[in-house]
Amino acid sequence: MRPLTEALFVSLDGVVEAPERWAMPFWGPDQRANATEQLASYDAFLFGRVTYEKFAAAWGAITGDPYYDAVKRLPKFVASTTLATTTWNATPLTGDTVAAVRALKEQPGKGLVKYGFSTLDRTLIPHQLVDRFQITVFPLIVGSGRRLFEGIDPADLPLALTATKPLGNGLVQLTYERQ
Repeated sequence: MRPLTEALFVSLDGVVEAPERWAMPFWGPDQRANATEQLASYDAFLFGRVTYEKFAAAWGAITGDPYYDAVKRLPKFVASTTLATTTWNATPLTGDTVAAVRALKEQPGKGLVKYGFSTLDRTLIPHQLVDRFQITVFPLIVGSGRRLFEGIDPADLPLALTATKPLGNGLVQLTYERQ
């Protein structure tokens, strides 16, 4: 079974909402090289509809950059009850989201990656479908916004820290595995 990794950005005060508003001043060559290297561990993306629509609009037309070219090449699966059509090498997941994600995980391959903590996580986590959290901590206080693991029962999420990696500009990547 291929693992599902949740890769996300979080501020020191636990905010995960709208990282496009606060993370970019810290994003530099170290982070870009790390993100590009990590894409080699995956052979597909999983997105919720909102994240997919934001990323497809912002990143879909970018070409000639190793990171965005790698993102573009990977197949994308989008969990949504309202999305009828997709672009950007994406396929909508129809029907029961839990069953659809389980079926994706049962397919042969390297692994699945999901960017960003979203509403979809409230479905995936209680069903033990996220195997790894790759959390990049940014050295700032955002103050307000949706928090990491907000609305998640801690009993549904036994985790163990398995790796730490400093990324420059004060960022640290923490990897937690489900126990």
